[in-house]
Amino acid sequence: HVQLVESGGGSVQAGGSLRLSCIVSTYTASYCLGWFRQAPGKERELVAIIRSDGDSLYYAESVKGRFRISQDMAKKTVYLQMDSLKPEDTATYYCAAELRAVGFCYIPEKFGNYWGQGTQVTVS
Repeated sequence: HVQLVESGGGSVQAGGSLRLSCIVSTYTASYCLGWFRQAPGKERELVAIIRSDGDSLYYAESVKGRFRISQDMAKKTVYLQMDSLKPEDTATYYCAAELRAVGFCYIPEKFGNYWGQGTQVTVS
């Protein structure tokens, strides 16, 4: 049974930081992990992807230099450190895992076949 459980969301002022965490029950079976976000009325946006062994593969242009994805295999957890937050970062953030094939990790448009429930981030 695949479970992804996010935590760490909240409200913060612009310029502040938050760290999101996601515990992945099938961590060792996942080729890669990542984060998406979706703001009200907007399309879902892929934020970052990391291989399960630790190599980061992708960052959205909008977050490069401000966000950092990392992982802890022993804890079966993927993190998203978000610094210099902006109001436009306000969204529900979803953790995702890719269990089908490693190739999907390198195609951002196809990444992710399991999802968490999401955690809200609000920047004012």
